[in-house]
Amino acid sequence: MAPARGATSVGVLDRVVRILETVERGPQTLNDLALTSGIPRPTAHRLALALETHELLHRDDSGRFRLGPRITQLAAAIGGETLATKAEPVLRALRDATGESSQLFRREGDQRVCIATVDLDSGLRDTVPLHARLPLTAGSAAQVLLAWEDPGALKQLGTVFTLEDLAQVRGRGWAASVQERSPGVSSVSAPVRAPDGVVVAAISVSGPSARFGSDPGRTFGDSVVAAARELEERAFSTPQVSA
Repeated sequence: MAPARGATSVGVLDRVVRILETVERGPQTLNDLALTSGIPRPTAHRLALALETHELLHRDDSGRFRLGPRITQLAAAIGGETLATKAEPVLRALRDATGESSQLFRREGDQRVCIATVDLDSGLRDTVPLHARLPLTAGSAAQVLLAWEDPGALKQLGTVFTLEDLAQVRGRGWAASVQERSPGVSSVSAPVRAPDGVVVAAISVSGPSARFGSDPGRTFGDSVVAAARELEERAFSTPQVSA
């Protein structure tokens, strides 16, 4: 039986937390979930199905319960304000280094939201308004925000990219798109990770496809990855206290 982190007067909430803490250790069959959490199997089953409905749990192809996509979204929301406030100088430097507009996206449900953006001052450019909501079905930022998700959770999104595409994103550490989201627009994105390794945002450059060429990742991949690491350092590093 899993040790309780803290009991309250709300028994059903305590049991839900025990289930989530059990699945946190790794995928669980229903029998394993009940045995490890110490919750009777019928009750564990009922609560697990309710958590699945709210996307806090997800069942993989073998029927085991895993943490669901809503957990990642909630974690991203915790760090979102910090990321947005720390992002402007990083995005500005990225814009200046690449000569293209730069953005920071966070996933919310089946959309990605622009939480920070820096445009070119003049000339032909791709402008993504602050707080703009875009679908997760296309674009390099969408690829990054989905690449580390459980494949079983992606089936209903209807993306233009495949599981093989997302595997390549994981291998390279960045994603590129050419006219996926909008005709004439290309982009390159990289993941921004919390200290525990969870992808909480995607940092991007975007602009006219004519300037990005047929292989934009070769041109901008290193730049967006470096910007992602810089933002992680600014947002999540622990300040050093001098003696």
